[in-house]
Amino acid sequence: MPNTKSAMKAARQNIKRRVTNLKALETIKKSAKLVRKSVTAANKSEAAKALSAAFAALDKAAKKNIIHKNNASRHKSRLSAMVAKLK
Repeated sequence: MPNTKSAMKAARQNIKRRVTNLKALETIKKSAKLVRKSVTAANKSEAAKALSAAFAALDKAAKKNIIHKNNASRHKSRLSAMVAKLK
């Protein structure tokens, strides 16, 4: 339990930030899962759309320092390699 006024405020801020960070991570996971599902179904057009959405989610998270930029780059590379195998 925080003792000082500033510690109480920091605790409130941490809760708010955690919610937004978890939302961004959830968006990344859902979009990546959609790409993998499309690749498994061998649906090229749907996989390309899902890949675009996954790229956007990864770039936004990296820009906000929710994930490291190299982490985003690695995920983008692996997802695009999966889609490239379809073509």
